[in-house]
Amino acid sequence: MPKMKTNSSCKKRFTLTGTGKIKFKNAGKQHCMSKRSKRQIRNNRSADFLFDGDAGFVFKSFLPYGMENKTNRVKNKRKEEVI
Repeated sequence: MPKMKTNSSCKKRFTLTGTGKIKFKNAGKQHCMSKRSKRQIRNNRSADFLFDGDAGFVFKSFLPYGMENKTNRVKNKRKEEVI
């Protein structure tokens, strides 16, 4: 069976954390900042995490090998807790 391809745009937009969550950068911080309010600029400063339902869809559709890494991390974490 051939390898599944990872979506190139998702590789650039999302990163996996150590706990298996998907982190992404907020939109609206690239240009035309003078139009935006200080509050909007401040709130978009930090990265956010996808909700679990959306994360499952992203894993399944676009990052097929990210899900394998997530399950391995969870298994390893459980082993460490037992020891």
